[in-house]
Amino acid sequence: MNVVIQEERIEKNEYIEFLSRTDLGSQYPKERFEERIEKLVHNASISLTARIDKKLIGVCFGITDFAYWLFITDLGIDRAYAKQGIGTKLLKLAHKTAGGEKDIAMYTCANEQAIPFYEKMGMSFTKDVMELNHIQWTSFTVGE
Repeated sequence: MNVVIQEERIEKNEYIEFLSRTDLGSQYPKERFEERIEKLVHNASISLTARIDKKLIGVCFGITDFAYWLFITDLGIDRAYAKQGIGTKLLKLAHKTAGGEKDIAMYTCANEQAIPFYEKMGMSFTKDVMELNHIQWTSFTVGE
């Protein structure tokens, strides 16, 4: 299997189709979904893809200041390619792209199923993150 991982901007429609093949498809609110996904794919500081031939099988988006911190907003793998090390490679490349582990603290919000993966990557829970959230949030799963 020849997986190509690279920095790449993708289009909204390709990402939405990809979400239907991943466990990320239920992490977004229904409100203004397509409009907000378009902003995500065009504005993330770090946009990495994993492909086999031209098929998108993995994505990692992050926001960073390239000096101190990186927040992983999205890390997803096509269910058919899960548990093959692709997520690990994407996460490590995102960290390196932001500036590397000697300079960059990495954060994410993980759903329960992803916690073991992030712990395996050396991440742990923190108490120093604050939140302001007044978002209207209707849960749904992309593709269903």
